[in-house]
Amino acid sequence: MSKVKSHSGIKKRIKVTGSGKLKRRRTGTQHLLRKKSKKAKLKLSHPTLVAKVDVPRLKKLMNI
Repeated sequence: MSKVKSHSGIKKRIKVTGSGKLKRRRTGTQHLLRKKSKKAKLKLSHPTLVAKVDVPRLKKLMNI
């Protein structure tokens, strides 16, 4: 039987914290930044945790 491979796209985008939670980057940081306020851009620069609903699906893709 072949090995179970983790999804390479998810591997690059999501990191596991020390406590086992999943950390991701926020969306909306690549372009159209002129119209966003400084406060909004600052909030977008900080990573956030993945929603609880999505965690089981993403852990399955990452083989955790």
